[in-house]
Amino acid sequence: MRKIYPSDITREQYELVRHDLENFKKATRPRNYDLYDILCAILYIVKEGCTWRALPGDFPDWSSVYYYFRIWSTKYEMGKSLLDRILVDLIVLERLSNDKEPKPTIIIVDSKSIQNADTAEVKGYDGGKKQQA
Repeated sequence: MRKIYPSDITREQYELVRHDLENFKKATRPRNYDLYDILCAILYIVKEGCTWRALPGDFPDWSSVYYYFRIWSTKYEMGKSLLDRILVDLIVLERLSNDKEPKPTIIIVDSKSIQNADTAEVKGYDGGKKQQA
């Protein structure tokens, strides 16, 4: 039994995308690892920003996780990968379960970036948000 990490999704959330993950690539032999553990390992890497080899030992072997990450993140139809699709689906389902619209309806724009937008080609982008002379 592996440890539970903050980046993990629940088994109920996984069941919503399990069919897509299992049927993405035809299985020619039995899998060595549960795809739930593979997906949670990928989410751990994304959240923690660590290297593949720094993946905790209670996840599947890092090379197996990386293999699935490569095939699931390959962009296919309309420039989207399987991971893009399932993560968007999970976000939409989470928003709907919280009585929110499926897509956000508000945007926050930093006023300093807007002031500099028409002159950005000439002056460049200032990460400190200071106006350049």
